[in-house]
Amino acid sequence: MDTTPSFRFASRRTCLTGYGSRLTLRTPPRDGLLADASAVLGGLGPDDRLVGALPFAHDAPAALFVPERIDIDLRPVRRPRARATVEMPVTIDVCAEPQPFGYCQMVQAALDRFRAARTDDEAALRKVVLARTLLATFEDPIDPGTVFEALCDDPASTVYQTAFTRADGHAAHFIGASPELLVDRQGDVVRSMPMAGSTPRAATTAADRERAARLLASEKDRREHRLVVESVLDALAPFCHQLDAPSTPELASTATMWHLATPVIGRLRGDHSSLELALALHPTPAVCGTPCAVAREAIAALEPFDRGLFTGAVGWTDGRGDGCWMVSIRCAEICGAQARLYAGAGIVAGSDPVAEANETGAKFGALLNALGMPSSPLPAVRPGASPDRVRLHA
Repeated sequence: MDTTPSFRFASRRTCLTGYGSRLTLRTPPRDGLLADASAVLGGLGPDDRLVGALPFAHDAPAALFVPERIDIDLRPVRRPRARATVEMPVTIDVCAEPQPFGYCQMVQAALDRFRAARTDDEAALRKVVLARTLLATFEDPIDPGTVFEALCDDPASTVYQTAFTRADGHAAHFIGASPELLVDRQGDVVRSMPMAGSTPRAATTAADRERAARLLASEKDRREHRLVVESVLDALAPFCHQLDAPSTPELASTATMWHLATPVIGRLRGDHSSLELALALHPTPAVCGTPCAVAREAIAALEPFDRGLFTGAVGWTDGRGDGCWMVSIRCAEICGAQARLYAGAGIVAGSDPVAEANETGAKFGALLNALGMPSSPLPAVRPGASPDRVRLHA
């Protein structure tokens, strides 16, 4: 059996490492994934797990599988690891999809949609998450394990790595470090930690504290955050007889970003697996928008690429239904010598196109650092610049 892990999932509580694959499940969520997965879960042994990733698009294939063997380490795994030793890339495609100029235009187009909608129309777009990608090409194939170990430097995130087959048939690894818990189920206790509203960390302690305080006080960011929390509560309510969340968000941080976060905890009223709950929650407004169907249409119209597994979910479920699923953000798709990075930002009325472009640039930082590259290959767009006058950076 191949000794290269096909799946790794490292949180504060545990680390799962899977090898090989004895069963693969690629059913799209829209086409009966839950039913197919339930049949698989019913046949799992006590040491088995169904692991992998869910796509963003409901009609795209899932990337789930049962490893031939899975090791479970219950010791704390969040500790500094050796830094990545990947050499600097021979080329890096700074003409991301889209470039900063194009991204500002995308945000402006979304703002135009908000303004064009009637204020009394409940079906009108209220938030949309817009993303861009960055492609890095190295001289030699990238070792996913090295990138995984480097990402473990940040104790605030769950680090994941899962093997999958791309649409073109090439074997690849989807890898990242997500701070956002979609759902965790242990027995009848279910937890979620929705995040929305973000700002990049600052270089000095004083400036960093100022940015955090400004984020916590931001009316625009609190409004964006509340949309996500309400969506999570609405999605979990049919499954729970008790569901609680504080009325105000708290601050959560990673190595590169500050976020608004709200812990949600509930008690299940039936036997619903963590995968079923993940499918019910996904996608939240934190990665799609609201209303969901309208936001999906806007994303399809404005984004120039297929998200694939980005802004889906990655995690695991056991035969009892317990498990943990993270929102698949701060991630990259690694195939051979190429790494395609993804980053997005939530757009609501009042968003600043330049600020949102710079936020996505900051969100590339964790993966760029793990790949041994500068965290800012694209210069930041000047604050206050008009979105129709933003200069291209190349």
